Amino acid sequence: MSGALHEQGVAALARSLAAGEVSSVELTTHLLGRVAAHASLGSFLHVDAERALAQARGADERRARGDAQVLTGVPIAHKDVFVTADAPTTAGSKMLAGYRSPFDATVVARLCGGADGVAGAGMVSLGKLNCDEFAMGSANENSAYGVVRNPWDTQRVPGGSSGGSAAAVAARLLPAATGTDTGGSIRQPASFSGVTGIKPTYGVCSRYGMIAFASSLDQAGPLARSAEDCALLLSAMSGFDPRDATSAERPPQDFHAQMRQGREGATAGRPLQGLRIGLPREFFPAALAADVDGAVRAALAGLEQLGATLVDVSLPRTELSIPVYYIIAPAEASSNLSRFDGVKFGHRAQQYTDLLDMYKKTRAEGFGTEVQRRIMIGTYVLSHGYYDAYYLQAQKLRRMIADDFQACFRQCDVIAGPVAPSVAWRLGEQGDDPVKAYLADIFTLPASLAGLPGMSVPAGFGEGGMPVGLQLIGNYFAEGTLLHAAHAFQQATDWHTRAPAGF
Repeated sequence: MSGALHEQGVAALARSLAAGEVSSVELTTHLLGRVAAHASLGSFLHVDAERALAQARGADERRARGDAQVLTGVPIAHKDVFVTADAPTTAGSKMLAGYRSPFDATVVARLCGGADGVAGAGMVSLGKLNCDEFAMGSANENSAYGVVRNPWDTQRVPGGSSGGSAAAVAARLLPAATGTDTGGSIRQPASFSGVTGIKPTYGVCSRYGMIAFASSLDQAGPLARSAEDCALLLSAMSGFDPRDATSAERPPQDFHAQMRQGREGATAGRPLQGLRIGLPREFFPAALAADVDGAVRAALAGLEQLGATLVDVSLPRTELSIPVYYIIAPAEASSNLSRFDGVKFGHRAQQYTDLLDMYKKTRAEGFGTEVQRRIMIGTYVLSHGYYDAYYLQAQKLRRMIADDFQACFRQCDVIAGPVAPSVAWRLGEQGDDPVKAYLADIFTLPASLAGLPGMSVPAGFGEGGMPVGLQLIGNYFAEGTLLHAAHAFQQATDWHTRAPAGF
């Protein structure tokens, strides 16, 4: 049976473990072998086979005692912006080379257990996953430790910044991974790599122990094969955390139950009966690649056949989301990354004349080009004489973008459209034009700025046989509605089950 283990998603593996058809040790051993065999993808930054097997043995013991949870024994790996007490955390940067945290991020502890004795869901951590440096990027080409390659075409990017997470799940190296989404960094790599990913409402998952990029935007979420897998993972990793001042004070949610809950008036053949899906005209511009447009429209037709009603809506300030985001996010990054100065932790320059010289050389050596670019932009817009003209104005427009969504949700329950304007581009293709990469975030940024939940669902293939994702956006705390719609779509299609050749 081991040959088929990597083909199963989280839900299927959880059922196999519960039924005693496979042990966590067998499963972990099998996947560690696949991780080693496909190291050339560049998806992993750190693998600790010994610790993973120890966790697997512990999971099997929990099952034998009868105190296992649904996810106990299922392997996972974490984007390297989540600090871990048992493994290095670099955030894809030379600035944190060799850094080890004294504690675990809340998301890590809730899924895999923490160094403080928290048992968590009992998942098995295989290691840490590559990402754009400090989560800044849309291609996973900004990591200080090498690019990540897309399993569907290893000459193309997997998306970013959670590219290592998306590539590892797509290549069947593991059934699930954690990611973070600041402006689309779960949804876009999920789309480019043909997996399912969800960014929940801002505040649903704790940011404690998640290395900050832009504090008012960063949010954790899972990447996996299916909506059902994501629902199980999100149920375990979410919830109020008093250590995070931005954590939403809500009771624990069973997103898996919400996903399975039928709509009033729905039937087996039309599970989405009564669901109104809004199609913003701004999400279907003339510049949208024909292959992406075709796949998304075919998916929308499929949702309509499942009972949903398509409604024309408008998000008139969509085009403003790029300048707004690329003022607010760099401004917050400039503030957050000021702590990396070589004094208390992280990289420190070896030769310097005084303290100021040490600061300058440390940051010049430790930060990559894209991070330096965003810090400089952020410092500029926060500086005296420019704060009101740029940062304050961007915050006002951000409020207007959020208001546009609320106007839409008076007409529909879910908003749908493409995740990105094109399929994954080739490695190095946009390296000399960062603005072009920024423009690729046009469809994911609005929901991030508004703090809304959004997800990417595999919806077909485009140019070069590359995956295309359908984006679904919900109102605040409507993750259950999104997961229900995505699950219904995946029950009627098989796009999410397709694997790249050779994996």
